[in-house]
Amino acid sequence: MPQMNIVDQYLDEVWLERGLSENTLVAYRRDLNKLANLLPGSLLEASESELLEYIAGQFRAGSKPRSAARFLSCIKGFYQTMLKRGRIATDPSAHLAHPRIGRGLPGSLSEQEVQALIAAPDTGKPLGLRDRAMLELLYASGLRISELVGLTTASLNTRQGVVRVTGKGGKERLVPVGAEALAWMVRFLADSRPLLLKGSGSAALFPSQRGSFMTRQTFWHAVKRYTRKAGINRDVSPHTLRHAFATHLLNHGADLRAVQMMLGHADLSTTQIYTHVAQTRLKELHRAHHPRG
Repeated sequence: MPQMNIVDQYLDEVWLERGLSENTLVAYRRDLNKLANLLPGSLLEASESELLEYIAGQFRAGSKPRSAARFLSCIKGFYQTMLKRGRIATDPSAHLAHPRIGRGLPGSLSEQEVQALIAAPDTGKPLGLRDRAMLELLYASGLRISELVGLTTASLNTRQGVVRVTGKGGKERLVPVGAEALAWMVRFLADSRPLLLKGSGSAALFPSQRGSFMTRQTFWHAVKRYTRKAGINRDVSPHTLRHAFATHLLNHGADLRAVQMMLGHADLSTTQIYTHVAQTRLKELHRAHHPRG
């Protein structure tokens, strides 16, 4: 079987079995095809030493430990599946160890910076009103950018004030929108969305200028533009508002498991990193305001 067919067949299988996101499938396809092109033989003939040499070459080229860890997860899953299917006799990745990755604290914004960023769009224009509604919803609900741009009109329930989100692995969750964000959403739906649709009939909740679903890159660039307009001299992405959502909730006493559910984290340990951000902020407040701080 040709190399590309092996990769395609494997990705079809893991998509059915594990419900991987489109972004993860794209990354896995890129990793496996790159490895296949550099091996002297086929993927099914690779040895442990050849895999090690490939990984070492990636490090020499400046690859980060996190990228190496993703690659290892990809090829380990591939060869484990090939072994179970009887396509190979031994797993050449079985003894490869994952690199140690330090868990960095996510970047965030202060509440004042969030207010400045959200207020940056010109709401007198259809695109500005759309972007204001998107920023409000992003901060109010902690959505991932892929979840945000993928929302349809059926995702939002204005009467109950919730949004139905399809997250990683196709898992659905209901997330509160909040009164302020909901007010902007209602205004956007009435005043801006019909103008952006231009009669296209698209189901996209936040249509692009062409009336279709926005790309992640389009909104990412918009956030960069509004960051500069707000006078925030730091690197800010849509994910930064997701971090701010979680951090500010915890700073104000929210329950960690409730935040986990709203973020759509499968594992509580993924959410716990935000407690470190919140604790850092609390220590700063203690030092600044306690008489013996």
